[in-house]
Amino acid sequence: MSSSYYSSILYGAVLTVGVSLAALLVAIILGLAGAGAKLSGRPILVALATLYTTIIRGIPELVLMLLVFYGGTIGLNNLLEAMGSEATVDINPFLAGVLTIGFIYGAYMTETFRGAILAIPKGQAEAAWAFGMGRTQTFMRITAPQMVRYALPGFTNNWLVLIKATALVSLIGLQEMTYLAKQASAATRSPFAYFLFTAALFLIYTTVSLMVLRRLNARYSLGTKRVQL
Repeated sequence: MSSSYYSSILYGAVLTVGVSLAALLVAIILGLAGAGAKLSGRPILVALATLYTTIIRGIPELVLMLLVFYGGTIGLNNLLEAMGSEATVDINPFLAGVLTIGFIYGAYMTETFRGAILAIPKGQAEAAWAFGMGRTQTFMRITAPQMVRYALPGFTNNWLVLIKATALVSLIGLQEMTYLAKQASAATRSPFAYFLFTAALFLIYTTVSLMVLRRLNARYSLGTKRVQL
């Protein structure tokens, strides 16, 4: 019987990876957009990006998770009712978890990417413009490759914390490995073994992530002083 619980936790571990990667994609997109807005020099974009990073970094992840899942469901249903529709909406726990975690860590990625871009000498972009490159071409060929090197230390830290934050989605009913470990513990009254197993899985994820990101850091740091991740 206990082996079936361990198997279910392993199944939940796959879902945890899915949530993590999907949330990371959302965070990267929002981070790049936020960094671009902050560096745009346009007052409205700068104000919106600053408001986003300030509010998100000041509210606990758990509160935001519950607000999106429960508050979002109530808000959408009230809106449909006000429009005269009898339809109801239930937010999918996977989607709510991915969007919430991605939205939260997009704020942290914004500051990571902004700092990385600011670390690149401005003269390089100006030289690219002088050679006739457009802003998009300059970003792809000049800014982005160097930004990766400067952003990797902060990116690594954000990614490791993001992985651990996926445990919060168990509170909204998504059956990832933390949720299944809690269920197994309640059924067998042996919480230590199942949560220790879950902790070991998280440790494996973070260790593998560090190995991959260190190799990536080594590649982008050729010819420069490396930063230990």
